[in-house]
This record gives sequence, structure tokens and C-alpha cells, in this order.
Amino acid sequence: MGLGISTAILRAVPGAFILNSGIGKLGMDEGTATYLQEAAAKGLPIVKEMTPEQFGKFLTYGEIAVGAMLLAPFVPTRIAGAALTTFATGLVSSYFRTPGMTQKDGVRPTQEGTPLAKDTWLAAIGAALLLGGSTRR
Repeated sequence: MGLGISTAILRAVPGAFILNSGIGKLGMDEGTATYLQEAAAKGLPIVKEMTPEQFGKFLTYGEIAVGAMLLAPFVPTRIAGAALTTFATGLVSSYFRTPGMTQKDGVRPTQEGTPLAKDTWLAAIGAALLLGGSTRR
């Protein structure tokens, strides 16, 4: 059974974006890894236990894996959706836990928070794939 056009679009667009992001991080320097690790630790405190080099590889290869899963039509949609939802949940957690990203209501983004708030779209796409996708190949 092939992917429907709407499912293919929901997988291809974030898949290409995330894969490209991961490829762009290949060989990142320690300063960049440290900066990204500090940002990620606000949402996922456990990443503080990694060295910047370990975190850089974890992030890079994680993004490549999630992007590739979304783009590979042989990966069941629910599995790809679960991977995207998990990835996006970490991003959204950072958004909600980083001071200054939300307005006083704790939900709506500030000007500074808008770039992070867009990750809620990835979470929504992941949830749609997870809940609506077939487990068949």
C-alpha cells in the first residue's frame, strides 16, 4: 500500500527540512555544540550530562535519522510520526521552559519566541501522522 498524497506531503516537507538541518550540523565545532546543548538543556535537562561533542553527534544524527525516516516510504507512517512527535516534543519543551519565549500567559510567543513556537507545527504534523497513519508498509 502506497502513501496517500496528503500523507506524503506531511512526511516530505518536515522530513526534508529536518534532514537538511542534521546534514548542516555534520562536523559542527565545539562552541556551536555547547550553545545548542545549553538551549536544549532548558527543555531536556538530561542533555547536560553529555559532553558538547556527544550532544553534537546526538543532535546531528538524531535529526538525520528523523528526517530520513520521514522521507523513506517504506517506514510505516505511524513509526515516522512517532519519531517526529518525539523530536518535536523536545523542541516545544525548550520553547515553554526558556524564559522570555512566551508572553505572560505562558503560551503565546514573544517576538523572540516566535522562531521556537513554530516547532509546535512539527508536533502537530507528527501527531497527525501518528494517529492517522497505517502501520502497514
